[in-house]
Order: sequence, then C-alpha cells, then structure tokens
Amino acid sequence: MSEQSAKPYLVRAICEWCADNGLTPYLAVRVNPQTRVPAAFVKNGEIVLNVSATATRKLTIDNQWIQFTARFNGSSQEVSVPIGAVIGIFAKETGYGFSFNAPDDPVAALAGSTAPRDSQAMGATKAVEPSRAKRPTHLQVVK
Repeated sequence: MSEQSAKPYLVRAICEWCADNGLTPYLAVRVNPQTRVPAAFVKNGEIVLNVSATATRKLTIDNQWIQFTARFNGSSQEVSVPIGAVIGIFAKETGYGFSFNAPDDPVAALAGSTAPRDSQAMGATKAVEPSRAKRPTHLQVVK
C-alpha cells in the first residue's frame, strides 16, 4: 500500500483555518501543462490565487486536484490545479501557512516518485538534482 501525500490535507486545513479566522487563503502554484489557469496572470511560471469562499464558486480540494470557478478581470473562468503544482498555501493578512517543494523537472519528479523507497538501504546512492548540485564558486579570496 502506498502512502498518500499530506499536501492536500494541509491545503484543506489552512483554507478552513483561514475561513474560521476571517482570513484570506492564497494558493501559490507553479504552472505546468496540466494546470488550467488564466495565462495573463502567470508571472515567472507561477500564479497566486485567492481561494476564499467569497472569491470562488464550487471550490473542491480533493487529493489530486483543486478546482473552482473565479472571476478574472470580470470574466468567469474555470481553474484546475493539480495538487503536485501547489507550492504554497498561506493567509494573505498574516503570511501564515505552508510552502511545499515542487520539482522543476517533471521527468525527475516522476523518476523520484517511482524509485523504490529502500534503494538507499540496498546500497544505491541518491542522485543529486542538477539545480542543487555543488558548483565551483566564481568568487576568490583576496588577501
């Protein structure tokens, strides 16, 4: 039996906490080909969405998707975000919330998520992502 991600549960919890405390839940999303959001509002491959009850209609947050209808510049649009694309959920007013790691490379993410869990126990070494690999520094010590 595979273990489910805690991310959708945390997203739902922060949304509920915000509603109970009169705060506005904002969802930070890294846009990918499966994400359906208004392209005009995407900046640097990311978008921040107000997911409060007053800003959305038919909001559903299940274990795979976040879906709702919202108005953007007066035009009603359907929004569909895979849970894997969520990089954060926070209260607008306080900044309280969670941030999540979202892989830049979907192929690396797939490889990482399908690798056996006990591969390190069998003597395999963990691959280092290119973006996190140590690079030689361009700085020099001047005495």
